[in-house]
Amino acid sequence: MAKQLHAQIDIQATPDRVWEVLTDFAAYPEWNPFITQARGTARVGERLTNRMQPVGGRGITFRPTVLEADPGRQLRWLGRMLTPGIFDGDHTFTIQQLGDGQVRLIQHEQFRGLLAPLMAKSLDRHTLPGFELMNQALKRRAEQRG
Repeated sequence: MAKQLHAQIDIQATPDRVWEVLTDFAAYPEWNPFITQARGTARVGERLTNRMQPVGGRGITFRPTVLEADPGRQLRWLGRMLTPGIFDGDHTFTIQQLGDGQVRLIQHEQFRGLLAPLMAKSLDRHTLPGFELMNQALKRRAEQRG
């Protein structure tokens, strides 16, 4: 059984600007309330080190592998708990051009593995609100000028 989470937001910025904010991992502590620290490079095959603070939950550090990094369009990574098949999260950030200097940022994650059904309520309660907070914070930062 898989569990999916989805959150999106429209941003008055270019795809390149949203990509710049999304992939400037060193700046995450300055603005990101959900992934409060991130290290690594948005390059296929790279391992990131991310510190996540779910809303009302305990913070965890995870080390996903970048599966796709298409500047201005999509960033995708796969995180695993312990070993494949226990609890795997395939996370995608998609940047869609809407026109008139506006884009839509979509966060989507599909969770699979033995623990996915047991974690479903916690993901809805703690992780999805984190996606939404991150989207709002990314919007504020991307729309800042100068």
